[in-house]
Amino acid sequence: MGLFKPDLYRNFAIGFAIGTLIVLANLGSGLVDKAVPSAQAQTQAAAAPHAVGLPAGK
Repeated sequence: MGLFKPDLYRNFAIGFAIGTLIVLANLGSGLVDKAVPSAQAQTQAAAAPHAVGLPAGK
């Protein structure tokens, strides 16, 4: 009589997979927008605020 038979691990894995699918289905597509924000270009002023208005090379 073994407590930790392969069936136990398989059932935990199946339950975890089903639970993950249920959670993702309830979160909807809003999860992707929060996890991966849209790309935005960085302005020159934001890149080097101390160098705004100075000629190049000085």
